[in-house]
Amino acid sequence: MTRVLIVDDDPLVRSALTLMLGGQSGVEVVGHAGDGREGVALAASLRPDVVLMDIRMPLLNGLEATREMHARPEPPRVIVLTTFDADEHVVGALAAGADGFLLKDTPPALILDAIRKVAAGEPMLSPSVTRTLIRRLRSDSETDRTADAELRLAVLTERERDVALAVGRGLSNAEIAGELHLSVPTVKAHVSRLFDKLQVTNRVQIAICVHDAGLG
Repeated sequence: MTRVLIVDDDPLVRSALTLMLGGQSGVEVVGHAGDGREGVALAASLRPDVVLMDIRMPLLNGLEATREMHARPEPPRVIVLTTFDADEHVVGALAAGADGFLLKDTPPALILDAIRKVAAGEPMLSPSVTRTLIRRLRSDSETDRTADAELRLAVLTERERDVALAVGRGLSNAEIAGELHLSVPTVKAHVSRLFDKLQVTNRVQIAICVHDAGLG
């Protein structure tokens, strides 16, 4: 059973998410919070597996709440729910440790799929959010970023490079395994090595590195 905490200052959003998830097998909504401060407290006491986190909230925004949650032992996975794919806080939330990014108008089936994937340790991002992140990050010192990305990718083996490119295209571990004729555990091992070699902490940053190098 995946235990979910919903943190959003809009009671209608909290109700809609609770109603949507209430009838799904393997998922249990264990609590709700109307601001980031309450969300951090409930995450500590309820110990959910996944937190659905709004960005703009009173008392403590989703960015700071995510950072505080990830500073504690055995933190929950956090999926950021944002209204706009150009939200200026999304890049900061990635740095704070968010495991997924979805727009609030994402179809319910995809939100449920994201919860299950993130709970299993596989980050999940809305394609439009990914494009926004890449576009915004590349706009800053693009030449320097391209050179840095190329240097980091140069240390990869050919197979690791193939996996990195597939991650950059947004493929899941299972999809990469099928495309490259590898087992899922082998793909997971390659992704773990990519974290070390590229000096990143999640799949989004791998994708950004690939795109910065002009390969995605």
